[in-house]
Amino acid sequence: MARQRVGQRRPGGQPGPYRGPGRSRPPTLGVDVGGVLVTLAGRDEDTSFFGGQPLRTPAVPGVFEALTALTAEPFAGRVHLVSKAGPKVATNTRAWLAHHDFFARTGIPAGNLHFVRERRDKAPVCERLGITHFVDDRLDVLAYLEAVPHRYLFGGGIDDRPPAGDVPDWATVTDTWPDLAVLLRESVPIPAGGRS
Repeated sequence: MARQRVGQRRPGGQPGPYRGPGRSRPPTLGVDVGGVLVTLAGRDEDTSFFGGQPLRTPAVPGVFEALTALTAEPFAGRVHLVSKAGPKVATNTRAWLAHHDFFARTGIPAGNLHFVRERRDKAPVCERLGITHFVDDRLDVLAYLEAVPHRYLFGGGIDDRPPAGDVPDWATVTDTWPDLAVLLRESVPIPAGGRS
């Protein structure tokens, strides 16, 4: 497979919007937490919440601004956080989100936070929620999400991450939230009547 440059679409692009039996799903965004919302200190731990001061874990630059705009349009409140976490990390995640006033700042409903115990368990959650776009820092997770037409491999939330190697055609690679926001907006069809 040819290596994709960061922030570029692969030849042929990702599949078009999902067309279910007689209807299409509204665009719905799913976002991982560790390495996508919060910066990871390295790949040895699944998230940096394992440290002694999880509330001090920094947000990925630009995440609040991008998610606030995306939650308003084009996803119209249909943004979900889907994270693999055991009880300790789930507790730390909730505390981090509250500490940073995440839900009020982004407009994402607090009830749109979902935890799974295994990475592969994100797939049925995405299917149940009608996720059409998903952002994760792990290619193996994105590979499980076969029903999600638009999958994004995010590399901007991990310190010292080597450049992505070969990436399958179904994934789009990006390293910054501003670039990701542009890619997400471009992937959502403009409704009849246009965007305001």
